Amino acid sequence: MKDLTEHFASGERVFDGKLLKVHRDVVRLPDGSQGTREYIRHPGAVAVVPLFDDGTVLLERQFRYPHRREFIEVPAGKLEPNEPHLETAKRELLEETGYSAEEWTHLTVIHTAIAYTDEAIDIFLARKLRKVREAALDAGEFVETLVVPFAEAIAMVHDGRITDAKSVAALLWVNTWRK
Repeated sequence: MKDLTEHFASGERVFDGKLLKVHRDVVRLPDGSQGTREYIRHPGAVAVVPLFDDGTVLLERQFRYPHRREFIEVPAGKLEPNEPHLETAKRELLEETGYSAEEWTHLTVIHTAIAYTDEAIDIFLARKLRKVREAALDAGEFVETLVVPFAEAIAMVHDGRITDAKSVAALLWVNTWRK
């Protein structure tokens, strides 16, 4: 197999935002020529499929500004510095929905847009759910929860009502490999 590695030559951060860091690097390509790569550094995130004992799933409805519309999603959120992924998953589920879970299973990791970001999302299955409080959303965060039969969530993926990549991947993963 050929070595397809691109080697860093020089680079700069062209935008330093609160969440995202945009970089522009010059790289040496496998054939020895140079190229430019622009990409976004992301702190990483988690997504949770909260599955009730009766076969229903807890989803969220949230407005997403870049697309100027509402999306139906699984609960998710970004990692805080040095926070273990499972702790992030537990925190986000509780903050966004008011639920906690007794059973947690790490399912997989997905890379959302490999051509222009290093974002990785670890996906978890949460079971044995119980409502412990009301949601405690971050300032500026507005989320509505909904509980639907799991088969309906899969139908929502199929008919395009759920298009968010992390949610599609998470729900289809559980549908395919759930025990």
